[in-house]
Amino acid sequence: MIPDQRFEPMLAIFTEIALEASSLILQAFGGDCRTREKADASPVTDADVAAERLIAARLRERLPSLPLVAEEAISDGHVPAALGRRFVLVDPIDGTREFVGGIGDFTVNIALVEGGRPRLGVVVAPAYGEIFTASPAGAFKGIVEADGTLARLHPIRVRPRPKFPVVLVSRSRATTPDVTAFLARHLSAEVVPVGSSLKFCRIAEGMADLYPCFGRTMEWDTAAGQAVLEAAGGSVLDLQDAPLVYDKRDRAHEADFANAYFVASGGPAGSSDAGESHSVEASPAR
Repeated sequence: MIPDQRFEPMLAIFTEIALEASSLILQAFGGDCRTREKADASPVTDADVAAERLIAARLRERLPSLPLVAEEAISDGHVPAALGRRFVLVDPIDGTREFVGGIGDFTVNIALVEGGRPRLGVVVAPAYGEIFTASPAGAFKGIVEADGTLARLHPIRVRPRPKFPVVLVSRSRATTPDVTAFLARHLSAEVVPVGSSLKFCRIAEGMADLYPCFGRTMEWDTAAGQAVLEAAGGSVLDLQDAPLVYDKRDRAHEADFANAYFVASGGPAGSSDAGESHSVEASPAR
């Protein structure tokens, strides 16, 4: 059971399922895990497949009327014909490259999309024992105990942007020309490579300020993290300053469910010393 009355029922279901999947994934982390390359050259492991099967089965049991869009099912060609106004997006392991490389920056993502926007989200970082949740009630962070239970839940909020912000970059795209140009325009205190949807969550909890994403991401990569960041007072805007929207399909020159480039941000510019005592450090892997 989830020990907090601020969870609405569907978010509680997502949280229980994500924690169960996280425990399954941890059993494979750091060990031998068969990996293959998908058609888009991204890696997938047995742990990705097993975690998605578990999540999908639990969602069918608990929320059978909600359509599901899940990364590995889509990769295998299983695309729902119609999603309607509400559907669930799942990424069983966001940051598979980090998972394979023994780096703890990978997450389990489950989000509810309603009217094209992420309304509820859960992000679990299994190796770090952290969970982030989002709903209209706000954004929260919790500690996941070694036995997989949730404890010490507390609200989180973005910080005012300091004069010299902390900028998070993708580990795989840290030195692309677009990112380099962005960094040249934003004098930063620190540039930190972080994997997966953890970048959204670190900004949401006031540990960083900006995340420019100028490479391919899919809706399942971003929905839960976007929900957390927006619930914490931040924003995720494309290069035309419009929020990322979901259920993007049937476009002539882009793949279904692919996102535009975007910038994730914390709070507006504040005092020059706001948050200077904070820095982003990886939590110790369990």
